[in-house]
Amino acid sequence: MPSKWSLRWVRVSCLFALAGCLTLWLCDPVLAHAGAIRPSDEPVTVPQWLLLSTGGGVVFSSFLLTATVTDREFLCWFSRRSVTVRLPNWLQRLGGRVGWLSVGWLLVLLVVGFVGPVAPLSSLTILFVWVGWWAGFTISVYLFANSWPLLNPWRTIVDAVDGGGRRRQIPPVLERWAAVGGLLGLVFLEVVTPLATDPRLLSAVIIGYSLLTIGGGWLVGSRWFERIDPISRVFRAYGSVAPLHFDNGTLTIRSPAADLVRWGDVRFVIAILWATTYDGLTGTELWATVVRSIVPGPGVAALAVYLLALVGGYLLFLFVYRLAVRYTRRTGPTFVSADVIAGRFVPSLLAIAASYHLAHYLGYLLELLPVLLVAIVQPLGGSMVPVRLVPGPWIGALQLLLVLFGHVVAVWVAHASAFELFTGTLQPLRIQYPLVVTMMAYTVVSMWIVLQPYAAPPFVS
Repeated sequence: MPSKWSLRWVRVSCLFALAGCLTLWLCDPVLAHAGAIRPSDEPVTVPQWLLLSTGGGVVFSSFLLTATVTDREFLCWFSRRSVTVRLPNWLQRLGGRVGWLSVGWLLVLLVVGFVGPVAPLSSLTILFVWVGWWAGFTISVYLFANSWPLLNPWRTIVDAVDGGGRRRQIPPVLERWAAVGGLLGLVFLEVVTPLATDPRLLSAVIIGYSLLTIGGGWLVGSRWFERIDPISRVFRAYGSVAPLHFDNGTLTIRSPAADLVRWGDVRFVIAILWATTYDGLTGTELWATVVRSIVPGPGVAALAVYLLALVGGYLLFLFVYRLAVRYTRRTGPTFVSADVIAGRFVPSLLAIAASYHLAHYLGYLLELLPVLLVAIVQPLGGSMVPVRLVPGPWIGALQLLLVLFGHVVAVWVAHASAFELFTGTLQPLRIQYPLVVTMMAYTVVSMWIVLQPYAAPPFVS
């Protein structure tokens, strides 16, 4: 059990982080857009440099306070404590049938997408995919539990046809990069095509993705969903942040983000981090100005700029993280290889990605949830007029708080990982210096994007 001294300092750390967040909250008004989705014409009356520097300072201060917690026994206890509950048999049987309900619902969405209303705010396909699934369901994954393995309609079909058996091997290089390429490709389609406004196009893309996923799952087996399918891997990564975990008929309750103190796939975690950033960055006025200065109008050149920014930004994020890991071996000399350090610390970045996704989509979800409910009641159109909820000025401040909270959690997870991997007291702290600087830089970038008024990406969609 942890000592009273450690518990006291954890409480102090939490109070300090809360004080910093309240400071930002009281800087009224701070309004922004919900990522690249909902515009806001309200000005930011507090100087942005003050908010950004305050955010970086909160992250740095949280590191200073967590650095005082050097009780290795407490850190191990916090990251490994759990309660396991065996689920009733009837609930396990029910979970086995949920997948077929998802298959039926997928067919409904495809039919409605082709024959239903074409207006985005009237289309059940558009509203459910973006509001109900990508916004609402994803939020439930990292706040509660990853239920996607039960709800995945494509895996349900593959398991029924193939029985989960593996048929073919995939070259290791292709397996390592397939999920990264798939995730970045989906983000690219969402940005440069009217995928969020055209139900016909969205239904066609879903059909193409279904054929690819079912075919790949049939050829490779369950490993397709564990290593290659980008959607399954995103939900599994976000699920590691959640306090609840389902596995083989048992429910495990852990401390939130405790599962992040483990090994991770550097390439894919960085891809998740960059995907959320890229989606928000392309909705800023700075991006629109840069693109208009490079290309004269829509066409292949504009698409090439978006694609180069997507790939180049990902490689830059990957390079910065690798560089920070390389410097950890200088600030805290060790015989542990850079690859081992990179794999052990990269899961902490998932807390940042989850918080940015929540800040990115929370206002969007709150605003359009009533519209989605009306579309479910009348999928082919009707006389009911949907009502959109418009969040108040508090939504901008809440977005900033969420971004900051995610970075503070990431600092704590990195701290716990350092004390699990390294011995002594000073070395685990010195190892973290470059990583904390990297997190501070990402805090500033994330908060800057959240603070920007929305500007439609030029020459696309």
